[in-house]
Amino acid sequence: MTALLAGALALVLLGCGENHAAPDDSGFQQAVRQGQSGSEVTVDGTLLQDPFQSGTHEHLLVRAAGGTRLEVDHNTGLATWVPAHGGDSVVVHGQLYIDSPSQIGVHCTHAKTSSGCPAPGWIEYRGQYYE
Repeated sequence: MTALLAGALALVLLGCGENHAAPDDSGFQQAVRQGQSGSEVTVDGTLLQDPFQSGTHEHLLVRAAGGTRLEVDHNTGLATWVPAHGGDSVVVHGQLYIDSPSQIGVHCTHAKTSSGCPAPGWIEYRGQYYE
């Protein structure tokens, strides 16, 4: 009985584990080149400056590993503020948007989903997930 209980507990704990994708910088760069706005992406990069608040969003300006500059629109009404600073490394998972060749970003970086953000997203900073 104890072994059965331990096995069931292990399955429950595995089911509760986070499923965070690894960065795919080449996939991100390809989605940008092909204009695939709306694609789910995971990219790592460096903050170009301290994040700033604009309405209900924290904005993070990031230079991706491949050199692309992007803005991350992190909804602080649905997710916790990321306490990062300029020069810090982050990994971002969310939905790509391309407003113009010079206006590229990622939004939907929160676990709560909606019709506009059908897949959960997150920002990883220093081993912690902000979602």
